[in-house]
Amino acid sequence: MRAIRHRRRSIPALAALAAAAVAAPVLLTATPAAAHPREGRLAKELVEEVTARGAYRHLARFQQIADANGGNRAAGTPGHAASAAYVHDTLKKAGYQVAYQDFDIYEAHTKTEKTFVLGGADGAGGREVATAAFTFTTSTPTGGLAAPLALARVDETPGCTADDYPAGAFTGKIALVKRGACTFVEKQRAAAAAGAVGVIVYNHSGTTPVRGGFSSPDEGIIPSAGITLADGEALTGAAARGEVSVRLDLDQEHVRKTTRNVIAETRGGRSDRVVSVGAHLDSVPEGPGINDNGSGSAGLLEVALKLAEEGANKKGKGPANKVRFAWWSAEELGLLGSEHYVAQLSAQQRKDIALYLNFDMIASPNPVQFVYDGDDSDRTGAGAGPAGSAQIEALINGFLDKKGKPHEGSDFDGRSDYGPFIANGIPAGGTFTGAEGVKTAEQARRHGGTAGAPYDPNYHGAGDDLRNLDLKAFDTNLDVIAHAVGTYAESLRSLGA
Repeated sequence: MRAIRHRRRSIPALAALAAAAVAAPVLLTATPAAAHPREGRLAKELVEEVTARGAYRHLARFQQIADANGGNRAAGTPGHAASAAYVHDTLKKAGYQVAYQDFDIYEAHTKTEKTFVLGGADGAGGREVATAAFTFTTSTPTGGLAAPLALARVDETPGCTADDYPAGAFTGKIALVKRGACTFVEKQRAAAAAGAVGVIVYNHSGTTPVRGGFSSPDEGIIPSAGITLADGEALTGAAARGEVSVRLDLDQEHVRKTTRNVIAETRGGRSDRVVSVGAHLDSVPEGPGINDNGSGSAGLLEVALKLAEEGANKKGKGPANKVRFAWWSAEELGLLGSEHYVAQLSAQQRKDIALYLNFDMIASPNPVQFVYDGDDSDRTGAGAGPAGSAQIEALINGFLDKKGKPHEGSDFDGRSDYGPFIANGIPAGGTFTGAEGVKTAEQARRHGGTAGAPYDPNYHGAGDDLRNLDLKAFDTNLDVIAHAVGTYAESLRSLGA
């Protein structure tokens, strides 16, 4: 429990939090484009007013929704629809301009996923290999697809580029490719371009088959599946000594569904200087998704409500810049909601978005305080974000430093909804507290918690419920959201705007 400060309350028992009622404050009205007279004050006021107590009531509601709808809030399910309605109706009552944005998604139902080793020069045949069909793969013909294996080159980018597939060596064959360095779509496309009729990806670690996939059925070009590291290495060794044939048998049905984003914006503020803030609302089918990403969704919702209250308390004087909050659907299927949103914007509408802030998993039970590395100072992964991203990182880091909160950088690795914004040149930033990665001893020393354990041991699982939270980390990140939204709503000067 964090220390009480001015106008803040400490975090009470969880049972008491669930009973808190949703506030219903009021309309936000237009603000002149001139320098805002309250610059600097709004951020301070929001940080003081936004509390873990207020945000927890939204988490409790998301848990109730999941419990009433088969245990999850996945895109295209009643649980997600009810979550979206809760967010929509709460914000409409608070005075925001709120809209649903519907789009189609697909659900994959796998009926068959098998690989049989038929035979080889060294007698390697006669066994079945544990197989996981890729999500949205093309199915094989009835009875399976029988063909020799061809080995993609294993280097720093295995099976990612055309030169990993020697000319003529893959025509009519099934490519065997090691996982790593690029997307499954890129591996599949490279194999198909070389003439392969199927692709099997073997894992780079662990004992389970690769569970890969594509964003939609349109990306499935040839039948694609994953196997374990051990089986991949065994087949690689056998195929290096002579031809090995396999039968890949995949049968998968793709069902179209409709889901929706929730978009809410202030009624006032400059529409050519939009401060966009987002979190994904959908869970995975396996669980209620309270940390991933009920935490970010609840945090945004509470900040939005307090921003509305501040406008009301200041006699209708809303922010200088328009603030647009978004709750994305189908992030867990491949950032589909945010991709759809950005794709629907005109060139001018994209230009009008000054920055994007993303909050995905901000209450992990074994947390590290990560801040997206906008300037690439860590020199790892994908590199710096678009111009302005470094300033966003500096704003967040500076705030955490003043609060005495340790933090470290996190690469823009494309795993969350900042991706489509960055791809369109929009500066981005935000925080998260870790997913399936394992906390190091140094991180445990700096941030507390358990070294050698995942940041979230219930990541993408049924255990991601109300018990799967670190409320101190949640409180810290609520402060970050409040500070960033309050700062940019009043002024973009720190971005050079």
